Amino acid sequence: MAADDIKTGERLHGLDALRGAALLLGLVLHGAMAFFPTPIWVVADDQRSVWASGLFFAIHLFRMATFFLIAGLFAHMMLARRGLVRFGINRLARIAGPLAVFWGPSLAAIVAVLIWNAGLQGMTAADAPPPPTYDWTNLPLTHLWFLWVLLIFYVGLVVVRAPFAALDRQGGWGRAVVDRATALLVQPGGAVVLGAPLALALWLHPNWVAFFGVPTPDAGLIPNTPALVGFGLAFGLGALLDRRRDLLERIAARWPLHLGLALAAGATALALAGGPNPRLEPITDPAIKAAAAGAFGVAVYASSLAAVAVAVRFCSGHSAVRRYLADAAYWIYIVHLPLVMVGQVLVQDWSLAWPVKLALIVGGALAASITGYELLIRHSFMGRWLNGRRVPWRRRPAASAPSPAE
Repeated sequence: MAADDIKTGERLHGLDALRGAALLLGLVLHGAMAFFPTPIWVVADDQRSVWASGLFFAIHLFRMATFFLIAGLFAHMMLARRGLVRFGINRLARIAGPLAVFWGPSLAAIVAVLIWNAGLQGMTAADAPPPPTYDWTNLPLTHLWFLWVLLIFYVGLVVVRAPFAALDRQGGWGRAVVDRATALLVQPGGAVVLGAPLALALWLHPNWVAFFGVPTPDAGLIPNTPALVGFGLAFGLGALLDRRRDLLERIAARWPLHLGLALAAGATALALAGGPNPRLEPITDPAIKAAAAGAFGVAVYASSLAAVAVAVRFCSGHSAVRRYLADAAYWIYIVHLPLVMVGQVLVQDWSLAWPVKLALIVGGALAASITGYELLIRHSFMGRWLNGRRVPWRRRPAASAPSPAE
């Protein structure tokens, strides 16, 4: 990415590609859960491997923190460009709207696959556990939890930004303090500073299972504290980076340092969590728990900065394929989980190696969701709704449009 691209506000192709990749990796993440050495998922495949749980660990470590970092950057950019009212309308339409529309059908589809798989395993209604009691503290947000958390962070951004913007209308205080602090935080060692609050939240979190890192806030309307801290700091860092777009080049130039720290911290976190064969019980020893929490705190942000560095360094040029997948990723992620589960049920008894099964599961879900995107979403009013633009079936080549994340 050239400096001119950053200064003139051109499309950030590297971050676009990374945002799409973070969503698409969700298919691999959920697909790999069927192959854990110790069954943890609703579908337990006949083929199991520590490599599958290791793959899950590597993706889970950085994926959502990276997504929220990019979301924070684009949110701050939109708020600054469009103002509070237009920002709020846009986020309600493009984030709250899909959550309201797709949550119910997604949950129903997931339950249908569960019932189907239970029948294949010889279970009857009499074998089913009693249905849980749902309320605002125990609500299954499914894989769409990130939309709810985004809405919380948008409110937080508006509330926090307003007084600072009012006190710093000339920009002097912000440049002297905030922008300089941002430059320090994106140094390779900044992951240690960012990781400290998350490490404390993880250490204080009761019954923390270290292998899963930041607990997924998919049950209830109040996210758990580690998720609020971990993902909230990533979102906030992204918002600060929008003030200092020039730092993206600096991050990219130091990609080997960021990647090296991420690999070292991630390996340490994995070892303290019990290795790739998941230890699924909470850590009870306070000293070991503190060490594991510290390693995870550093690893989350080091790996997120490494992902940003690699994406900006190597994926900043225009690519029609990357652009298409970045546009489609939102829809694919919304619909993918029941499709992945269907694939897992279909192949669970096949005598194939687990990587082949995983490839079939992910490939099948990807093919089905992309077909639906091309036929139903991209060229219709829903393309405007989800992507911020509708692509006609036929059109003349045009200059790059604003990012769909805006």
